[in-house]
Amino acid sequence: MNGTTLHEPPVPASWRIALPHTVAAVPVARALVRTALAELENAADSDTAELLTAELVANAVEHAAGNGPIELVVELLPTGCQVEVHDPDPAPPGDLTHPHDTEPDPWQEHGRGLLLIRALSSSCGHRPTESGKAVWFRLPAVPQQRRPAQGAL
Repeated sequence: MNGTTLHEPPVPASWRIALPHTVAAVPVARALVRTALAELENAADSDTAELLTAELVANAVEHAAGNGPIELVVELLPTGCQVEVHDPDPAPPGDLTHPHDTEPDPWQEHGRGLLLIRALSSSCGHRPTESGKAVWFRLPAVPQQRRPAQGAL
């Protein structure tokens, strides 16, 4: 070679964890996403990723038939991140990719999770798996904001 160093693109990193089929899975899932995204300089927005992950995990806990574990998969990609939640129920999530024609009732406590995922993610969807389904969303990478030097005002 002529002294030129070839830089290979970074290999995507991923995390996979089995979570209990209980509401206790939600804060664990949020913490994993926060930790995973902290590994990258130009990661996806952590607050949005945590919110959408919490919605997916809560939906799986509440709506998925069976009581097998829920699996969380977080993939860090050069273009952002993808989060998947696997559950044992093969039934697709209601209206994830095809919204209702009507707005949700503002007085109801439920019914906005999938709306948030559609609105805040760059893409989302679901797919069948051998043991049920996976519901996913993607978020684009955002540059880190510059922080003032310590002591500077």
